[in-house]
Amino acid sequence: MSPDPTLDPTLTSWVRVPKRSPFPIQALPYGVFSRTGEPPRVGVAIGDHILDLAVLSDAGLVSLPGHLSMGMFDRPNLDRFLTAGRSAWTAVRRRVSGLLSVQNSEILDAGLAARAVIPLSAVDLHLPFTVADYVDFYSSIEHATNLGRMFRPDADPLLPNWRHLPVGYHGRAGTVVAGGTPIVRPSGQFRRPDQPPAHGPTGKLDIEVELGFVIGTGSDLGTTVPTSKAADHIFGVVLVNDWSARDIQAWEYQPLGPFLGKSFATSIGHWVTPLEALGPYRVEQPMQNPQPLPYLRVDEPWAFDLDFDVTLSTQVMRGRGDPPVRISLVNFSRMYWTMPQQLAHATINGASLRTGDLFASGTISGSEAGSFGSLIELTWNGERPIDLPGGETRSFLEDGDEVTIIGRAGDGFRVPMIGLGEVTGRVLSARSR
Repeated sequence: MSPDPTLDPTLTSWVRVPKRSPFPIQALPYGVFSRTGEPPRVGVAIGDHILDLAVLSDAGLVSLPGHLSMGMFDRPNLDRFLTAGRSAWTAVRRRVSGLLSVQNSEILDAGLAARAVIPLSAVDLHLPFTVADYVDFYSSIEHATNLGRMFRPDADPLLPNWRHLPVGYHGRAGTVVAGGTPIVRPSGQFRRPDQPPAHGPTGKLDIEVELGFVIGTGSDLGTTVPTSKAADHIFGVVLVNDWSARDIQAWEYQPLGPFLGKSFATSIGHWVTPLEALGPYRVEQPMQNPQPLPYLRVDEPWAFDLDFDVTLSTQVMRGRGDPPVRISLVNFSRMYWTMPQQLAHATINGASLRTGDLFASGTISGSEAGSFGSLIELTWNGERPIDLPGGETRSFLEDGDEVTIIGRAGDGFRVPMIGLGEVTGRVLSARSR
């Protein structure tokens, strides 16, 4: 297979890219943006700017055969582009990379460049695609083990099925929101120790650091998607914070699993990073024991060396002008179950895929305390609160708290460091009934 020219580490852009920018020319994530008084449309991030694909399409510089190009980027979401399929995704990525390359700086004249290259500071970013269905998995063996030890201290922390299949549940697509959307503290039913069931705002609002993958081309009802065909359907990845109300979840989840403790909000990043951009960061996935059933086996690396910084700021901290505090640093490479396995299992019963389906990894956690992707692990269900500046502590989130997850890949040696953007949410107080 010939090298992907968009990943050439020597490639540079005529658009200025600040040092350590998350969006060098090797990244080129897609998003949806608007300027005041203008409708949303599709663009690609480059440095501190966004490239307006609708402008380039109108100028005949980004096109696809036949009807595929008609209005593809002059839309409030990526949906139409997602349906175009792998060959179209590759063609557009390579064309955009070429247009932005310093070797081709003369293709866009000054007037066109001024219209097409817009500072990110001058735009609003939106939910990048219409979420068709949402599935959340439970794919970190460290996370599953931590919770098992916490809630079943006298038993095997992993339930009997965990090493045999990617455990997951169907979430609520209608409450997936773009990063920056305020998170209203949810209310629900819970049961405190030695007390009868009660209703009220959650006292254990938590985060879950996750990576989601976005489906481009769907599949027919009654068919399955083998692991070998996953790349034909997966367009790219997006940051996910799957907010959780742990007390509501603990009371309701048996016997059918998560419901109101999970369905109130899931935040995703503004940028969808194409699968191709992650090529240099592929690594071997952990050994699986026992060997999974044949339909879950993969023949190539599908783990990715991706880091996620988690920071927290409180209302008091912001009032003093204090910067956010890092509370965790997690890495994605040790996830036990991979994207193709998750996709194969989700469709093995004949369930169809739809354009815009979002599949989330589940909480990403490591083996050490500073590498856990949820507060329930970081504080061991509240037993070990996190110390913050000024004497504050946190076991779970309080009103006014703001959490940001920043994703990045690479060490600067294989290709310039690329980022996945960030996803932020601030907690608002519960609404009265």
